[in-house]
Amino acid sequence: AGDGAKPADSTVACGQNSQGQWQKYILGPAAVDGTDVDKAQAVFNTQTAAGWTVTMKFTDAGSKKFADITGKLAQNQSPQNQFAIALDNEVVSDPYVSQALTGGSAEISGSFDQEEAQSLANMLSYGALPLSFKEDSVTTVTAALGGEQLKAGLIAGAIGLALVVLYLLLYYRGLSFIAVASLLVSAGLTYVIMALLGPTIGFALNLPAVCGAIVAIGITADSFIVYFERVRDEIREGRSLRPAVERGWPRARRTILVSDFVSFLAAAVLFIVTVGKVQGFAFTLGLTTLLDVVVVFLFTKPLLTLMARRKFFASGHKWSGLDPKSLGAKPPLRRTRRPSAGPVDPKEA
Repeated sequence: AGDGAKPADSTVACGQNSQGQWQKYILGPAAVDGTDVDKAQAVFNTQTAAGWTVTMKFTDAGSKKFADITGKLAQNQSPQNQFAIALDNEVVSDPYVSQALTGGSAEISGSFDQEEAQSLANMLSYGALPLSFKEDSVTTVTAALGGEQLKAGLIAGAIGLALVVLYLLLYYRGLSFIAVASLLVSAGLTYVIMALLGPTIGFALNLPAVCGAIVAIGITADSFIVYFERVRDEIREGRSLRPAVERGWPRARRTILVSDFVSFLAAAVLFIVTVGKVQGFAFTLGLTTLLDVVVVFLFTKPLLTLMARRKFFASGHKWSGLDPKSLGAKPPLRRTRRPSAGPVDPKEA
């Protein structure tokens, strides 16, 4: 009953009576343990007006103990003829006895409804569980730990984004302007959609969601690289920029769609089969993958088509990232006309 009290100790406990009022109980040593109860069940008595009752069946050792204690209690006046059923420092029932119960079974009656009777029966049947707990370690976690982890994730994402931008600047030069602009558009759309859907679907920017966004940076940058390399391949074949942009797009488009479909399928499977924080990672990854398709089709491709008309890119400036000389382009193929045959001299004929 009391904290740290053993079955052989006398103690004080609290419990509610049949009117729902809390009372204090002075309890003697436990005469019958929970392990002495073999079975307890809630039964609706149809033969009498008792209604719902709880029947108990004791083990052989429990039958003898219960017969001894009920024999002693039956000799006392109320309330000394009551025995307490205690669980987890609380008295859950305090029935009284009028005679010794020697048959190895007992019945508790009262103004029970079905739920109360079933609850008491469950406590009697399963209250004494053979479990013991051992304290292995104690760790104190501050409330700021989650915020620190989220901050570290955001810093890692910013570093990853900076490295991607640095790579684009060094390798693609002028083309990196288009890639960075596309990344910014994708990031802005992602933020707006998360802000709008957050209250609706209960989405929160946690550490797994940040991880999903970091992975999405690589997926989005990969789409730009695929398209840019297709355009460069066309320039290496000797084509000018504007035809290269249009001819490279269909081939790059297929590769981008297949890659994004695989990423979105993986995110969808993760979102369906997992729960909790992993769903945040899957949701962010799937959302950014869809936005990658939208941005590449509706922003990156039109922007590159527009930039191809600018002299800086169209002329193949060395800082444009599309310099035919630095790309090792073949000289453009030129058709040569065959010299036409002159009139045949009749004399030679």
